[in-house]
Amino acid sequence: MITREEIANVLDQPVYDGDGNKIGDAKHVFFDDMSGRPEWVSVKTGMFGGAESFVPIRDAAMVQDHLEVPYGKDQVKGAPSVDVDAGGHLSEAEEHRLYDYYGINWDSVLSEAERTDDDRFGAGPGTAGTAGAAGAAGAAGLAGAAGTAGGRTGHEDAMRREGMRGDEAMTRSEEQMHIGVERHESGRARLRKYVVTEEVQQTVPVTHEEVRVVREPITDANRDEALAGPEISEAEHEVTLHAERPVVETETVPVERVRMTTEELTENETVRGQVRKERIEAETESFTEGEAKNPRDDKRRGGK
Repeated sequence: MITREEIANVLDQPVYDGDGNKIGDAKHVFFDDMSGRPEWVSVKTGMFGGAESFVPIRDAAMVQDHLEVPYGKDQVKGAPSVDVDAGGHLSEAEEHRLYDYYGINWDSVLSEAERTDDDRFGAGPGTAGTAGAAGAAGAAGLAGAAGTAGGRTGHEDAMRREGMRGDEAMTRSEEQMHIGVERHESGRARLRKYVVTEEVQQTVPVTHEEVRVVREPITDANRDEALAGPEISEAEHEVTLHAERPVVETETVPVERVRMTTEELTENETVRGQVRKERIEAETESFTEGEAKNPRDDKRRGGK
């Protein structure tokens, strides 16, 4: 069983089930208003701690650096979602629902709370009442409990316990938001190669032959060739002309290598959440001269 003195060692520590599976981290401890002992621990579960489950702490134990509870991981995560009021309390109906879920007999809880209350305060019949709502303990592990126990308010019980300890200070706690990051797949990219046909234009020089008539006068050098034929006749002479034309061939050659790489870019993203904080206010009462008197005088007068 976890005692009040061990609360500071419980908060923000890992919570494991009996098989060694981590359930989450302990964030708050709730006390019973009547007995003043730890009754529930809230466990932050999920990757970012977005869910919070309530687990009975009566059968839990501190094992080295973590809290071990006798309930399975899946059972704790499947616990009913309950609402905590503005004063940091579970209603009796919510607490009853949690006890039923974990298979704890409600009547035995009431009997045990009454016995503990009688042992601590010597309360007679009519002052123990039913188990009040559990009050929340923050990061320091101690906080005043509010609620009702057999006609005596939880505030009076808390003040009475503070007086018994002789401590005039009150611990104020608040939640802190811890933000982490997770890596997930945001998309995929691939390289795809396909073929397109483009029109290519290029100018190349080409040559061709043309016919040109060259006339030479008769000279002593060519006279014999000129007089070799008949004196008067008809004749034809044929000349073959040549020309160049473009010839197109294609050749496949490698031009570049293409690959894909990734680079990480860091950007700032604003995350918003809600945290609960305790506030402490001082209340004073003023008495007139006639009202400022010893309470014992009232008892002596009331007994007459």
